[in-house]
Amino acid sequence: MEVRIGVTYTPRELEVDLGDGDPEKLMADVERALSGEGVLWLTDRRGRTVGIPAAKVAYVEINPSEERRVGFSAT
Repeated sequence: MEVRIGVTYTPRELEVDLGDGDPEKLMADVERALSGEGVLWLTDRRGRTVGIPAAKVAYVEINPSEERRVGFSAT
């Protein structure tokens, strides 16, 4: 399961590969962290842990599509 997190005041996104996981549990964890203004902690498939302050989270995408278009397209 891949997660893409937008952080306020920065144009870059954080991408974390969580391996096999439960999207419903992840959504509950995200909601809990954002409602309490705490820290959203995620551990990737390699065991590395990343913490994002809830106040800085702009958006969270769970299993984002790999197709990312930039610019103009006629298709």
